[in-house]
Amino acid sequence: MKVLVLGGSRNVGYYSALRLLEKGHTVTFLLRKPSVFDGDAKVQFFVSSGQARLVEGDAMKAEDVKRAWEVAGQGEPEGIVDLCLFTIGATAGKISLTKGMVINPHNVCTQSMMNVLCTMPKPRTTKIVAVTSNGVSPASHASLPCPLKGPYSYFLDGPHRDKIGLERVLYYVGGKPYTEAEMGGEPGEDILEKEWKSREGLPAEGEFTNSVTVRPALMTDGDCKGDAPPKKAGKAPYRFAEGNLSGAWTISRKDVAHFIVEGVLPEWEMWAGKVVTIGY
Repeated sequence: MKVLVLGGSRNVGYYSALRLLEKGHTVTFLLRKPSVFDGDAKVQFFVSSGQARLVEGDAMKAEDVKRAWEVAGQGEPEGIVDLCLFTIGATAGKISLTKGMVINPHNVCTQSMMNVLCTMPKPRTTKIVAVTSNGVSPASHASLPCPLKGPYSYFLDGPHRDKIGLERVLYYVGGKPYTEAEMGGEPGEDILEKEWKSREGLPAEGEFTNSVTVRPALMTDGDCKGDAPPKKAGKAPYRFAEGNLSGAWTISRKDVAHFIVEGVLPEWEMWAGKVVTIGY
């Protein structure tokens, strides 16, 4: 496969990209600072062979995303890219006594996804996997363990509004009902501009259904249980479910990557167009 990764300098995007590279796929990274991999022997091995491609740019800039698509599709008919892995999240933020975590840019996920969709090569056959967060919507928040509900509401309200904007866009182009009971109200014009549906290049409502949204529980830097021998016969290393998953406390970033590459992609027909939550 030809793969474009946004948010691949660290965490889920990084671990997923390494898995894909090790399986023989060609991965293009869009990076604000390609030097992030200068001392990374694993990535540099694939860069040297040409299997990993590094593109300098910012996903908040449509022209940079368009260029990343072009590099990712080099050598393919019509520049087609098989997969876009979207794991962008806030890299820095500050804590406000009244607003919890404040990220800058406050709509980095939403606007970056808009750029991905508006500059995607045509015909639009690319698969998109987007990583958001458990607890992002009212229905998802209700499924959180009780001790997590307060901290999520306080600390993550701002980042989650951005994630909701991302999901709102994918719901629209995928033709999925966006209901207030499930998702809450609209994300707001500070997240999505008023006329976002008419932006040039955006697929029409219901025109692009080839995406999967993954909502991880609270992510940790733990080991990948998915690669370890099962402690009990028949016991899965983690839990996952379409829609919401009750009582999901945590999940390691490496296990989220394991689920995406070893679970979602091989079973694409089962997961396409759906939202899935994962946790222990």
